Amino acid sequence: MSLITVAIPRGRNLKPTIELFRRVGIDFSQALSDSRKLIFEDPKSGARAIIVRDTDIPVYVENGAADIGVAGKDQLEEQDKPIYEILDLGYGTCRLVVAEPAALKEHDDPSRWTNIRVATKFTNITTRFFHDRGIHVEVIKLYGSIEIAPLVGLSERVVDLVSTGATLRENGLVEVETIMEVSARLVVNRGSLKIKTNRINQIARDMEKSLKENPIKD
Repeated sequence: MSLITVAIPRGRNLKPTIELFRRVGIDFSQALSDSRKLIFEDPKSGARAIIVRDTDIPVYVENGAADIGVAGKDQLEEQDKPIYEILDLGYGTCRLVVAEPAALKEHDDPSRWTNIRVATKFTNITTRFFHDRGIHVEVIKLYGSIEIAPLVGLSERVVDLVSTGATLRENGLVEVETIMEVSARLVVNRGSLKIKTNRINQIARDMEKSLKENPIKD
């Protein structure tokens, strides 16, 4: 049995991803109790896990450092790497939205937007979204605390991920439009799918069956 390397995201999707792999006979549970190690092996199943940032998973999979991985749909769309997305895992759900100050929303009409300024981490998705609607957009790249941007005059609006919307509300922002629904996806390196076809397809089938019978909730 050839070794298969799996890129697993840190953060909120770590635990559900390890649970999902456990269901299909791959045990990376040690990663839940040792936060310093970044590589874990399960000799019984012939699998190895690397624990990395969600933003880095498409890069690891694209370059073959991982055969398969679990990444958010937002990162897959933002980076647009030449990798295969083969299964929606149904957890890690949130939305990527356009938001603006509540005071602006009171007299705003998105159908009349022609030229706007937006702060976001998702520059590629944001640019495509507005350009597809014929709207000229100036995109300001930020890496965190996106909600502050309209409050200090850096931008008029933001594009950011929301789950409950509480952070937006706390900063006086309201949602205007939803760009996309986001969830965790199983992704595969193109070369690995050719070389390890049966193993990868079996993992995907077992995951799909398990999730249909018992979805993993956020």
